Amino acid sequence: MKKVIGILAVALISTTISCKENVKQESEMKENMENMENLENMDNTMQTESHEGHDHSAGTTFTQREILQNTTKNAETAAILEAYFVMKNGLVADSKENSAKGGTALLAAFSKFDMSKLSEEAHKEYMEITESAKEHAEHIIKSDIDHQREHFEGLSTDITDLVALLGTNKVIYQDFCPMANNNKGALWLSEVKEIKNPYFGSKMLTCGSVKKQIN
Repeated sequence: MKKVIGILAVALISTTISCKENVKQESEMKENMENMENLENMDNTMQTESHEGHDHSAGTTFTQREILQNTTKNAETAAILEAYFVMKNGLVADSKENSAKGGTALLAAFSKFDMSKLSEEAHKEYMEITESAKEHAEHIIKSDIDHQREHFEGLSTDITDLVALLGTNKVIYQDFCPMANNNKGALWLSEVKEIKNPYFGSKMLTCGSVKKQIN
């Protein structure tokens, strides 16, 4: 009888130890899973923070402004548009270098622009537009061509708004590509009526259409 009791006692102890080990293992597994989730959340947070305030990808929604088209034959915007067209034509030709040159020329054109003739309201709008445009131009100067094209989309919005705000003495065309921006479509300005697509270059050079003529 004592032998039976001894065997039962050993079995009970073994079972208790086994249960404790299982509880311990489950606790450790739960802790490890929580740690992994915390690390994943930290990684997602860091990725979100690193992209805040910066347009890194096509598909980004850019600032929408409501500006009525100014029909004034304004020659003051000529240098800005010329620099923009250098950039646009660089992308059309798949030339990262020429696009960067256009970005440099655009920053120079902004620095030489005479703001003294602007009204208080126009000056405020001009500063808002050019702050955004300069940031895009700076990225275009130092980026690879894919990233240049991403920033060119936002820049095109800015330059279109600037022409609407100040007017121009040039005949220019507002073009649209339905396949740019992840098939959401994107606009650009051109000095020629013929479609030459800066978002795809030689891959789809003639993709797009003229939406309107300015002047």
